[in-house]
Amino acid sequence: MKHLLSASDLNYNSAIRVLDTARELSLVTDRPVKKLPTLRGRTVVNLFFEDSTRTRISFEAAAKRLSADVINFSAKGSSLSKGESLKDTALTLQAMGADAVVIRHGSSGAPHRLASAGWIDGSIINAGDGTHEHPTQALLDAYTLRDHLNGGVGDLAGKRIVIVGDVLHSRVARSNVILLATLGAQVTVVAPPTLVPVGIETWPCKVSYDLDAELDGADAVMMLRVQGERMIHSYFPTTREYSRRYGLNRQRFERISESGIVMHPGPMNRGMEITADVADAERSVIVDQVTNGVTVRMAVLYLLLGGFPDDSVDSAVESDQ
Repeated sequence: MKHLLSASDLNYNSAIRVLDTARELSLVTDRPVKKLPTLRGRTVVNLFFEDSTRTRISFEAAAKRLSADVINFSAKGSSLSKGESLKDTALTLQAMGADAVVIRHGSSGAPHRLASAGWIDGSIINAGDGTHEHPTQALLDAYTLRDHLNGGVGDLAGKRIVIVGDVLHSRVARSNVILLATLGAQVTVVAPPTLVPVGIETWPCKVSYDLDAELDGADAVMMLRVQGERMIHSYFPTTREYSRRYGLNRQRFERISESGIVMHPGPMNRGMEITADVADAERSVIVDQVTNGVTVRMAVLYLLLGGFPDDSVDSAVESDQ
């Protein structure tokens, strides 16, 4: 496995390998010196065509903790803003000797194009493409779920996960449904009918339009941000109506499992999809998701760029053991 473009690139074994590797690498964060020499001499390029804070900083921190050289390449203020094509940008990065390119792009499929065209010899990691996928977010969410619900080991077999909100515009939702189903979880997607994508019946999940009917006994509720910047039309009457029917408040929070947790990929619209008291509740693991993002992205970079003879995720971890 050379690239990570989709959550579907990971089968059960390779997903577990990434999560187990991330758990081992998490021990580094407890040390006085939080660095490993693993990727010394390698170059990781963060190529972001869309604004990002958490994901870009997380990848940068992950690469630096593995001693890689990091180049942050923003579309704004670069030749991209002057009309340079994706191909020409890729060829420039290839000339710079990029060993990995972490790309976030507004167009669905852009990372796949970069990987299939052969413009770059290094690994391509999808950091979010349009409304399509965000595989490393799904990995960090799975890591967080496993950590809180399973003691950080094994899979998520039998766990009930409810994903709520703007599924239509969410790359996080698609990747999470794929990966969580791969790990054995029972996933339910809840959204207004207008925010459910065409073809969702092919996803490995249950679809519901009634949040209250799905909360009892859930092991985790993952709230999605309402992405108003992607909405050309009106998808619901008012924000108050949306919050009333699909927002997670204290009353709904108390209906999930006693050990159940609340998640959100961020940034949050407090008071809309989630109330402030629930976002800051003891069983809210939103801050943990951010912390785990660095560890999980370290694992992805480590396994893809570790320099092993066979570049598959499975063999990479086996070689390290």
